[in-house]
Amino acid sequence: MKLLNEEKILEIARRTIDIEIESLFELKKSLNSSFVKAIEILANCKGKVVLIGIGKSGIIARKISSTLSSTGTPSIFLHPAEAIHGDLGMIDKNDVAVIISNSGETEEIINIIPYLKFLNIPIICITGNKNSTLAQKSDVIIDIKIIREACPLNLAPTSSTTATLVLGDAIAITLMELKGFTKEQFAKLHPGGLIGKRLKRVYEIMHTGNKVPIVYEDMSIKDAIIEITSKGFGAVAVLDRNGNLVGIITDGDLRRYIEKGNDLNNGTVISAMTRNPKTIKYNETVGDALNLMEKYKITVLLVLDEQNKLIGIIHLHDILREGIL
Repeated sequence: MKLLNEEKILEIARRTIDIEIESLFELKKSLNSSFVKAIEILANCKGKVVLIGIGKSGIIARKISSTLSSTGTPSIFLHPAEAIHGDLGMIDKNDVAVIISNSGETEEIINIIPYLKFLNIPIICITGNKNSTLAQKSDVIIDIKIIREACPLNLAPTSSTTATLVLGDAIAITLMELKGFTKEQFAKLHPGGLIGKRLKRVYEIMHTGNKVPIVYEDMSIKDAIIEITSKGFGAVAVLDRNGNLVGIITDGDLRRYIEKGNDLNNGTVISAMTRNPKTIKYNETVGDALNLMEKYKITVLLVLDEQNKLIGIIHLHDILREGIL
C-alpha cells in the first residue's frame, strides 16, 4: 500500500468526521412525534427493554441496552439468531422490544416478530427503511435514514451506526430525566467502578469524634501544634467556645507564622489561623470533595452538618485509599 502523506491522512479523517456530523444534524431535524410515542411506551414499560439487532446494529444495540440499564431503565440485549434457538424465553409479556435494522429486512429479525406479536408486546423499530417489513409490523417507527455513509463506497455502516448510537443516547437520557434518576441511584448501579467511588458520600469516609483535630480560639499556638502532630492531618480546626467553626491552622500557616518572625512559645491560635476555611457538607459526594481540593490546592476539608457545625475531617489520602485517583 502506498504510504500517504500527513496532509492526506488528516484530510480523510476530517472528511469522515464531517460526514458523520452531517448525519447527526439530519437526525436532530428528523425527530418527531414518533420519538415522543416511543419514549411514552418505554417510560411506561413494566418489565424491561429488549434491544434486538445483528451485525453492526447488534453491537450498537448492546451499547444502547447497557446505557439504558446504567441510567435507570432495565434492559437486555437479545441476539436474533440465538433468540430462535431458545433465548426467546428471556422476553416477558411486560417487556418492550426495540429492534435495530437499517434495511428492516434482515431475515433473523423478521423470523422473531411473530413471537413478539404473540406476546402482544410493543415493538419500536429503528430503521433506515420506513417501508420495510420490520417497519410495517412495528408499533412505532423511528426513521434513521441517512444521506450517505462516511465510507467512500457508501457501503460500510459508519454514519448510520453513529446516528443510531446517538439516538440511543437521546432515548436513554430522555428517560433518565423523565424518571428523575439521581446521583444516588447511579452510584448504586456502579459500586465497583470509578464513577461509583466518586459518588460515595463524604460521611462514608470522613474521620469523626476524637479523631478530628480541634483547638479553641483562646488557646496557644503550642496547643495547636500538639493537636496537629497528634492527629496527623497537617491541620487543626479552630472553634469558638460555642462550638462554631472560626478558622483553621495548617502546616503552611505555621510556616508563614514563623517566617514573619513570630514566637511559637507565646503566640495565640487567632494570630496564626486562616479564617473562613474551606469546608464541605457531610452529604456531598467524595467527587465534590476532590474537586474542591484540586481547585484550591489543599489536602484537607473540614466537614459540616446541616447546621454548619463541625462533625468531621476528610484528607486527600482518604480519597486516594478509595482508589479514585
